[in-house]
Amino acid sequence: MVAPDVRSRLAAEVPGLLRYARTIVRDGQLAEDLVQDTLLRALQRADSFRGEASLATWLHRILHNLAVDRFRADREDATEDIEREVEERWHDRSYTVDAATVVERAETREELEDALVRLPVIYRTAVVLHDAEGMTVAEIADVQGVGLPAAKQRLRRGRMILVDALAQGRERRDALRGVPLRCWDARSKVSDYIDGELLAADRVLVERHLEACPTCPPLYAGLVGTQAALGALRDADTVVPILLADRIKELLRPE
Repeated sequence: MVAPDVRSRLAAEVPGLLRYARTIVRDGQLAEDLVQDTLLRALQRADSFRGEASLATWLHRILHNLAVDRFRADREDATEDIEREVEERWHDRSYTVDAATVVERAETREELEDALVRLPVIYRTAVVLHDAEGMTVAEIADVQGVGLPAAKQRLRRGRMILVDALAQGRERRDALRGVPLRCWDARSKVSDYIDGELLAADRVLVERHLEACPTCPPLYAGLVGTQAALGALRDADTVVPILLADRIKELLRPE
């Protein structure tokens, strides 16, 4: 039985949840799916909502966990490498950016979204929740299920990575000028491409992207190599040990 007060208040939270989801994922359909799954999960768990946090914080926590699970399944993040790189750059006293360029790009929605999507999800969500949604660091800690110091660190690093991404945005776009599909759009289709499940037109777009993009081919090669290695495991483990075979024969022997 869903608590009536929770059910009646969910609709009012949808615009904020959808805005948040669209900021942390580039795929509009995925954003909508995350919001729908969040509401379903909330209805299933309504009895567990005790009001210690606001309803918005509770719902954002559910959506955050769903998004993290999705990104983990898609192997989106290389968080440790990015953490190390940003800390090294910002520790270098000679490192700087063109502030006017960064601000100009931040004020252009497409540039800002392109930069945000390159942040690992734990940093992306911290920045969006605080600077876009107006949540406190304590509320972010609640959403992400971490302590206050960790939430502060994620916000700090997220802001630094975002500035770096905005500073490098034009160069990245120049490198991809004329390349069909955005990187995420191409990467989201690669698995189906490997399995031969794409329509001919989409296959052509993915192939053209892989021919011209400076960053996606190694990811594609890694996927293909990993798939081949797993296939080799299957081929290598086709012999059933004698003792196990004998036990199975005994188990299956007619009575």
